[in-house]
Amino acid sequence: MSGITLCAGAGGAAGSLLVLGGARSGKSRFAESAITALPGPWIYLATGSAFDTEMHERIARHKQQRSQSGWQTVEEPLDVAAVLRQYATTPVLLDCLTLWLTNLLLAECDVEGPVQALLASLNVRKAPTVMVGNEVGLGIVPQSPLGRRFRDEAGLLHQRLAACMGKVVFVAAGLPLVLKNTGMPSQA
Repeated sequence: MSGITLCAGAGGAAGSLLVLGGARSGKSRFAESAITALPGPWIYLATGSAFDTEMHERIARHKQQRSQSGWQTVEEPLDVAAVLRQYATTPVLLDCLTLWLTNLLLAECDVEGPVQALLASLNVRKAPTVMVGNEVGLGIVPQSPLGRRFRDEAGLLHQRLAACMGKVVFVAAGLPLVLKNTGMPSQA
């Protein structure tokens, strides 16, 4: 359908996939299908944090659904690079980059250090990595300084990842649009 295929032995950034799209666009479903086409086990690196009852219930429901499908969920809101290194030989789905970025900003962390660590962790991976991010730059300009910073940081993060990853897909209305499908990273 999309022409995107991951190879079990292809790691690093060149063997990885970035999936972008809006809320409820089908991006996570697309990313999950890309990973589950590979032999398991699979790691679901979940970055979401529960700040309210609804989010707590949503996370619990998703974790339960994934465990029934053969996924091992690893919850890590901040140090995603450490998890990517720890599971370097196992396919990993990181969902989602923008929740991770939110966690960094709310914790008042320096964003550049964790982003550099994320990029470096891709280079040591021996198995494919799929990363999901919300494309937030298509909407209105946020009113608050934090909202504008989040939008800007998310756009810059996605650009940096898209430049080095071998495959990039944008999903809208459940339909994947292949933006990049190479085995070699482009020059950033």
